[in-house]
Amino acid sequence: MSKMDLFKAMEISATGMNTQRVVMGVISTNIANAQTTRTEAGGPYRRQLAILSPTSPPSPFFDLLSSRIGRGPSGQESLGVKAKVVEDPGLFRIVYDPSHPDADETGYVALPNVNVMEEMVYLLGAVRSYEANVTTFNAAKGMILKSLEIGR
Repeated sequence: MSKMDLFKAMEISATGMNTQRVVMGVISTNIANAQTTRTEAGGPYRRQLAILSPTSPPSPFFDLLSSRIGRGPSGQESLGVKAKVVEDPGLFRIVYDPSHPDADETGYVALPNVNVMEEMVYLLGAVRSYEANVTTFNAAKGMILKSLEIGR
């Protein structure tokens, strides 16, 4: 494995850590708003989802073109994974609570489509994935440092 491969491994791990940070933020927001029945948009809070997808590897043509016109490959998308935050289209939970200030004329309240236990399970998965990316990043960093010691 060359030094450049190790830098790519670090880059991929870094995008994984950043993506899992976004996922943990989305989950935290969902948990914080699990009982929010009134938002600025009107109605109850709608659960957010972080959709993960791989990023495309850079094309050799793009690298060649960028070097010819004097720009480095900084405009290209990095290797790894990215997150896109979208709203969950699921149904709201309807509960009978005539004393609630947001209850309709029949006494029913629409609550967010957030299941706190489910969110906690997703949070545990995101934390484990973040930790795995940190371990991979540190292993690649350690290999680079060891390879630099060989040259001494």
